Amino acid sequence: MIAFLGLGRMGAPLARRLLAAGHDVTVWNRTAERAAPLGAAGAAIAATPTEAVRAADVVITMLADAPALEAVAARIAPAMRPDACLVEMSTVGPAAVRALAARVPAVVDAPVMGSVDRAADGTLTVLAGGDVDRVAQVLAVFGAVVRCGELGAGAARKILLINAAIGAVALTADLTELATRLGVPDPLALLAEGPLAGAVARLRAEEADFPLRLAAKDVGLALDVAAFPVLEAVRERLLCASDQEADLRKVLK
Repeated sequence: MIAFLGLGRMGAPLARRLLAAGHDVTVWNRTAERAAPLGAAGAAIAATPTEAVRAADVVITMLADAPALEAVAARIAPAMRPDACLVEMSTVGPAAVRALAARVPAVVDAPVMGSVDRAADGTLTVLAGGDVDRVAQVLAVFGAVVRCGELGAGAARKILLINAAIGAVALTADLTELATRLGVPDPLALLAEGPLAGAVARLRAEEADFPLRLAAKDVGLALDVAAFPVLEAVRERLLCASDQEADLRKVLK
């Protein structure tokens, strides 16, 4: 049985993927009403994270940030089976993953690259660290599994790649403004032919959803490592937006 904790923008479609693949899934979410659609799809709904994990062979967390993960881990650690494996899919960084490993019997870090559209159709890139073999078949339901090495290696690579993506989107926003001032028409089409093609694709993706609040949090994970002037400027720009729940594409406005 799989326990899935956290049914936000990414968690809900991932839990649905597990149900569609035939897994026995129990779900929990801090805001209980978000679990109802999963219950209608066949998942068991737990009232608490502790209840969710008691019988689980695999526990998956997809939570907003490291404090949320720490709070949930404190509740589930005493209740998890000794032979259970916790798959941590949130974007929290390697330090939080290592702290988690001190609480629970076995941990695999498996953050993902891709937004809600790719979560729904199972085409995410899963950056997995640790003893991946024991959960490889479960992770394959979500997309292509990249084995990154020791525990925490997936989380480290996620910080690098997500900051590259966020920085590229911010740069694309500036270049779009530059094109307007220079009188260059259709700048996104032009930029799509060069090294920013991925950022342009992200900006054109209608089904993608990456709130500015979470983007700023992910840049903050990089800045926790060291001071990086460009990333500091990007984070400040994200935090200055009035609507923190708006999609990352807001940087173009």
